[in-house]
Amino acid sequence: MEQTKSVAFHTLGCKLNFSETSTLSRLLEKEGFEKREFNDKADVYVINTCSVTDNADKECRMLVRRIQRRAPESMVVITGCYAQLKPQEIASIQGVDLVLGAAEKFNIAQHLKELTKGDSTKICSCDVADVSGFISSHSINDRTRTFLKVQDGCDYNCSFCTIPMARGKSRSDTVENVVKNVHQLAATGVKEIVLTGVNLGDFGKGPEGKKHEETFYQLVQELDKIEAIQRYRISSIEPNLLTNDIIDFVSKSRSFMPHFHIPLQSGSNTILGLMRRRYRRELYAERVAQIKQLMPHCAIGVDVIVGFPGETDEHFQETYDFLHELDVSYLHTFTYSERENTLASGMKNVIHMNVRNDRNKKLRNLSFMKMSEHTRRHIGDTRKVLFEANDKNGMMEGYTDNYIKVTTPHRQDWVNEIIDWKI
Repeated sequence: MEQTKSVAFHTLGCKLNFSETSTLSRLLEKEGFEKREFNDKADVYVINTCSVTDNADKECRMLVRRIQRRAPESMVVITGCYAQLKPQEIASIQGVDLVLGAAEKFNIAQHLKELTKGDSTKICSCDVADVSGFISSHSINDRTRTFLKVQDGCDYNCSFCTIPMARGKSRSDTVENVVKNVHQLAATGVKEIVLTGVNLGDFGKGPEGKKHEETFYQLVQELDKIEAIQRYRISSIEPNLLTNDIIDFVSKSRSFMPHFHIPLQSGSNTILGLMRRRYRRELYAERVAQIKQLMPHCAIGVDVIVGFPGETDEHFQETYDFLHELDVSYLHTFTYSERENTLASGMKNVIHMNVRNDRNKKLRNLSFMKMSEHTRRHIGDTRKVLFEANDKNGMMEGYTDNYIKVTTPHRQDWVNEIIDWKI
């Protein structure tokens, strides 16, 4: 592999994956690799996979086939959650040279040095119980915004989810190290940091089960003191871990944006029970009410799964009506997908795929209505917008503090600047 000099990346899945892909890219660039776009020809292609839905698995296989047609002599490396869960299945895909599980992905440079095209597929995986370390990572695209990983893994066992099997037990960075990383990011000109993790509210558990004796509430308090960063967002936080203390702090914060993303998954307590979620709809409604009482302008995003086994028309209507009445801003709707080795995969009363898709469409329409209403409420308001670098046909985009997208003719002097903007 001494002659290999170029590498291209593709990321499937969540913001956490994007932060880790960016870190893998920097690791290989330090080893002398030149980064290329994924659609360009490269010596090595790295696909960082997701396993939340069946579509992510299918997309991985499709991407490998595309590489085979474009550059059959190139190395193909698969890492991420799919690689941890099904390494043998991935190794059987023609064209895959290296499969890196959760414990080995950040050793990618060493593995590439030991690899020769034409060898049998090398699998470097492990039992997920042995995945105990924490490696910080962050993404940087146009220096406007970065996703900073502060937590990994999950100790919850929701009946539909493979993440604990793919990423291991909950563990996190220390407050001290996160603060250090934030100072380094600030020095690069980043204006906004999105805090990411698998179960962000569980922050405080150290690697290998060692307790930091720290909390997510303590983390946000410390980060708010760093004046070099003007904006933070909390990527996603479970409703049972989103405490009133955190909500109250954000409402008074200098730099934490009035924007929460809170997974719901179902508005039916019956389905929440089958999903083995750790709250009921009443607690979720209380959290939304508390946020809106302190921050009426706050954006609230919701994750919802439709078509879970046993979800009758009545259960779905419960979810729809609950969300319709709830003062939230937008929905991320997922169609339930059977995942091997989960409790839900063996449940009865499977919902037909046409019904799942129809329910997804109804909630996506509701989401459009919710976001339109959220925007309409603020017409005439002046809010602060952070504009991004991307030039899309002469236009630029940015987001207000409360997550309203603004589009305007491109101005180079506004890139990575926070501008007072009348909606």
